[in-house]
Amino acid sequence: MYRAATAIALGLLMTASPQGMAAQTLSSDKTDFRLEVVAENLEHPWDLTLLPNGDQLVTERAGRLRLIHDGELQSEEIAGLPALVVSGQGGLFDVLLHPDFENNRILFLSYAHRNLEGMTTRVARARLDGNTLKDTEVIFEALPRSGTSRHFGGRMVFDAQGHLYVSVGDRGEKDRAQDLADDAGGVHRITVDGEPVASNPFIDKTGANDTFFTYGNRNIQGMTLHPETGEVWTHEHGPRGGDEINIIRAGNNYGWPKVTYGIGYSGLPISSRTTMEGITDPLHYWDPSIAPSGMTFYTGDLFPEWQGDLFVGALVMRKLVRLEIENEDVVVSEDLLTDQDERIRAVEMGPDGALWLLTDSPRGKVYRMVPAD
Repeated sequence: MYRAATAIALGLLMTASPQGMAAQTLSSDKTDFRLEVVAENLEHPWDLTLLPNGDQLVTERAGRLRLIHDGELQSEEIAGLPALVVSGQGGLFDVLLHPDFENNRILFLSYAHRNLEGMTTRVARARLDGNTLKDTEVIFEALPRSGTSRHFGGRMVFDAQGHLYVSVGDRGEKDRAQDLADDAGGVHRITVDGEPVASNPFIDKTGANDTFFTYGNRNIQGMTLHPETGEVWTHEHGPRGGDEINIIRAGNNYGWPKVTYGIGYSGLPISSRTTMEGITDPLHYWDPSIAPSGMTFYTGDLFPEWQGDLFVGALVMRKLVRLEIENEDVVVSEDLLTDQDERIRAVEMGPDGALWLLTDSPRGKVYRMVPAD
């Protein structure tokens, strides 16, 4: 699982990447770096995972799983994907490797699914055999379904104990996020077989779904582990303003829509409160909204200046945000890639020490961030 703000001026110098494509040398306030184009012409890529052999898997929201082998995007798609729907914000979302993938070749996919009862978020487990997924099995389905085509969540991460965390958005129906009998609007913790973890906070609570780990989450689009504490960190979209970074802790209510720093898209208030008793306040928030997507802590050796920093992609604001964290407080925020005009969908920490980025567009790219020298 190699998995607020002061704008800076970015210098631009064209060089050549190992793939033979143009690379850009850029400057931050701590170091210089280059963007290498690893792959392009992907249709709204959504997530990327790095394989033990150095290859990469990329999901396209349009319902394709693609392989990048030896720096080349393969034209043949990975076969055997589960049935899914591409509608509105729905499609194929995350691809996540089993902690023992190198031996069992098992991976997990999150995606939107539709039947006669409506649409929802699902998670399937499958085994990668060559260029085909086999033994595909649905292990999680958020219920009830609804007719909306937004706020699916779909981010996933494993913790150090091998528990799988799955985000489900409020599906655009905000009050569902406060209903523990409704899977929408929270984080679910399950085993690799889809069973609730025995220590889940609501497992013995009458009227609550036993896979819930947290609730009151609007639409989580970034999820990663803290490299020292092992806790799950997330960020979620606010409405007009109020995007949040949260530390996900068992049983906590993160407030949506009872409290928020944002307002409705109509311009009318959603809540008069930004905090209240029994609600977990965000570690950090953005107003106006940046539409965060993808996040990772930097733990590599290529950029010692960035050790421990949190990186967050932004869709609406089209940038990469670097955050320095001390004692669960953001002490420095720096905007990167503001001149690139790219919607950053995913940010991954690579085993090579590079940061890997996906851009969300009909001709999306895979970038690799490396030192300028």
